[in-house]
Amino acid sequence: MLPSPVPPEPETEPTLLEIIDAAGWPIWLLIAASVICLALILERLLSLRQARIAPARLAEHVAELALRRTPSPEALRKLSDNSALGRVLAEVFLQRDKPESYRIAAIESTGRDMAMRLNRYLPALGTIAVVAPLLGLFGTVVGMIEIFASFTPEGGDPAQLARGISVALYNTAFGIIIAIPALVFHRLFRTRVDGYLHRMERDASALDRLLDDLADASREPRQ
Repeated sequence: MLPSPVPPEPETEPTLLEIIDAAGWPIWLLIAASVICLALILERLLSLRQARIAPARLAEHVAELALRRTPSPEALRKLSDNSALGRVLAEVFLQRDKPESYRIAAIESTGRDMAMRLNRYLPALGTIAVVAPLLGLFGTVVGMIEIFASFTPEGGDPAQLARGISVALYNTAFGIIIAIPALVFHRLFRTRVDGYLHRMERDASALDRLLDDLADASREPRQ
């Protein structure tokens, strides 16, 4: 009676450490880029929330406050600390008695400062979106070098050939995987920042006009 054949062992999926080992040393550059990319995305997701930048109905509440009375210094300080939009609106109040050219220049300066803060780290995220595929291409070149090095006059080394192919393919894939979310979130954050800046400019202009109208009304002689 013939012995029953031994069933083949099921193939197991490679672990993350095995993939990193197969990808060679260039993969560590991509891992560092991915960690930085993830940290930047999380930081911007938390920092660019609407509640921190431009809370809903904040401009309407400030306009109602201006119609009722002049805000106290303490109220202006709280408004400035409330959000980026609050900082711009507080500046409009602080400069309300200055000449028009000075007032506009001061408000625009505050707006530029807020724009700089909102755009923080976005250039770095865009740089990762561009550099990650290049790092993947660099790993591909390293893998190709190992592939050519596997061929000698005596013959080829199958193990080194397979190693070179793994290095080339894994690094190419990792570079693309990192670049896609970096580019998507970079565009998403830029669009969000542009929307916030547009709202700040609109609300600051509206409040400035309202304060001008109130000042003109207070200077008109009573009948």
